[in-house]
Amino acid sequence: QVQLVESGGGLVQAGGSLRLSCAASGNTLGITAVGWYRQAPDSQRELVARIIGRGRSDYSDSVKGRFIISRNNDWKTVYLQMNSLKAEDTAVYYCNFATIRDNYWGQGTQVTVSS
Repeated sequence: QVQLVESGGGLVQAGGSLRLSCAASGNTLGITAVGWYRQAPDSQRELVARIIGRGRSDYSDSVKGRFIISRNNDWKTVYLQMNSLKAEDTAVYYCNFATIRDNYWGQGTQVTVSS
């Protein structure tokens, strides 16, 4: 089992920056991918960014060039640096750790961008 706790969300003006963190506890030996997803009101949860394996990173088109995902070498912490934030980035952001068989989710952290 893996437990995830996100932090770093909040209210920011458009054009500003935030850094989200996700701390994992429990057995992370089988983790093969880590990522961030978000869900805005009345919308489905969507992928924001993820790291697969030893370093391949994927980003949604909407955040490419503005957000950067990174992780510690021990796979215990993952970050999302969010720059040039826009109102449409407003959502609850969820951390995800995945193994071959399981997906683990954090409780989510609210990011609100005022225009």
